[in-house]
Amino acid sequence: MMRMVRTTLGMLLVGLGTVAMTVPGSASESSGPVKSVAPGTRLDHKQGNADEKAKLIWFDAKLLPMEGRIWSDVAAPYDRFPARAEKLVPPAVWGLSRQSAGLAYRFVTDAPTIHAKWTLTGTNLAMPHMPATGVSGLDLYVKTESGRWQWLGVGQPRAKSNQQALVSGLPKGKREFLLYLPLYNGVESLSLGVPASASLEAAPTRAAESAKPLVFYGTSITQGGCASRPGMVHTAILGRKLNRPVINLGFSGNGRMDSGVVELLSEIDAAVFIIDCLPNMNAEQVSERTIPLVQMLRKKRPNTPILLVEDRSYTNSTVLSGPRERNRSSRQALQRAYAQLQADKVPGISYLEGETLLGDDGEGTVDSSHPTDLGFMRQADVMAKVLEPLLKSGK
Repeated sequence: MMRMVRTTLGMLLVGLGTVAMTVPGSASESSGPVKSVAPGTRLDHKQGNADEKAKLIWFDAKLLPMEGRIWSDVAAPYDRFPARAEKLVPPAVWGLSRQSAGLAYRFVTDAPTIHAKWTLTGTNLAMPHMPATGVSGLDLYVKTESGRWQWLGVGQPRAKSNQQALVSGLPKGKREFLLYLPLYNGVESLSLGVPASASLEAAPTRAAESAKPLVFYGTSITQGGCASRPGMVHTAILGRKLNRPVINLGFSGNGRMDSGVVELLSEIDAAVFIIDCLPNMNAEQVSERTIPLVQMLRKKRPNTPILLVEDRSYTNSTVLSGPRERNRSSRQALQRAYAQLQADKVPGISYLEGETLLGDDGEGTVDSSHPTDLGFMRQADVMAKVLEPLLKSGK
């Protein structure tokens, strides 16, 4: 039994679920059908739009293969769920699934500058406890010669539609880049601009041993509240650290082990399923839903590792009895369900305690519940120690 830290993903982000739930519009410059090219394919400049004044070629991002979603039968280009999910999952989950948390593009270019144009589906760019760069911004990383992902630039949203250079002054040479989309807003359209003299191509296919995704199902914390940038949520950090694509199925205030969501989860050929729903569930719900969730996944995915995660500790729970009891009761319910699964000899189930997920100094959150970047880094470090052996065992 893998027991480590304690996490208390507490009270769902108040208001997070309503920040950008506007349904994506049907009309935009890049909302029409666009077929992505194969990995490793160089885009023809004829596939883009020339901006003679700025000396840029603008390419619809949909020409590139997207990471972070397995379904192509979507209602709008940057939805996380397929269109049929609207009839499977609760309305709030469907609305939140239209926010682009976890969606990303990998691409290769020799451009000295990289520009972006993006139009959001919602007009609320930020929240009181989460900046616009995390809620509605873009986040750009570059792969170094050592193979490490290095942060490079952030798209700072100032309106529903934005255009800006993400980075300039890059040295000569071809490099691989990783661009994360907004965590708590939807994307209506996205284009990348490079100088007319530069090339842009889809990144090569990942190696077979790192092609299967880490699949996270959780709450507002999983969705990214309250990271300062899209690349700073723990799911994204783990994707870079473990060299894996990530599917982020975090739903603010609505990570409740719903059967419809689990049915969709089971369609994914995952490397590991990480179930992190306790912050949105009381003890009774945890007791009722944990074992059925595992049984549903095991029916279609008999060998995929499943990691059950306790809620992180509220950072004020050392003083306040209410948050402390909230942690205690939901954790006990999850522990009992895990013990029953062990007794029933259900294979491939691991367990992660939440007590130390955010550290022990009380400095890892914005509001006692939702992590800062520091809290997300700590959570990623703890989870990596559990996930690394699971990934090796799953080969």
